[in-house]
Amino acid sequence: MTTPAIGATTWVVADGYIPPSSTGPAPAMTSHDSICMLNAGDAPAHVAVEVFYTDREPVGPYELTVPARRAHHQRINDLRGPEPILPGVDYCLVIRSDHPIVVQHTRLDSRQAENALMSTIAYPSSR
Repeated sequence: MTTPAIGATTWVVADGYIPPSSTGPAPAMTSHDSICMLNAGDAPAHVAVEVFYTDREPVGPYELTVPARRAHHQRINDLRGPEPILPGVDYCLVIRSDHPIVVQHTRLDSRQAENALMSTIAYPSSR
């Protein structure tokens, strides 16, 4: 069965920030940011993530693959190459894919015992 691709090929997350500390058992309660990607199409989506900072040049690409008809949740804390994204530093993401995907941004802030979870749809760009 052919599944139509949905989404966009460029997405923007303008509010990136990995809280610098955590409360609770790791790894489940480690403070983190994630991008959650859905590839509803029939071909793998090759994704490049570029990180923008307030005080230095962008870093990337971080390359990921989202298999066809699958979801992929990527903790930003776990991205390593070309360099780790440090906790406690503001950043923004531009996510580009060779096939349409849907991207959501989630943050778990467990700095206090009263945890906070935030989730928003990323901004789909027509460029």
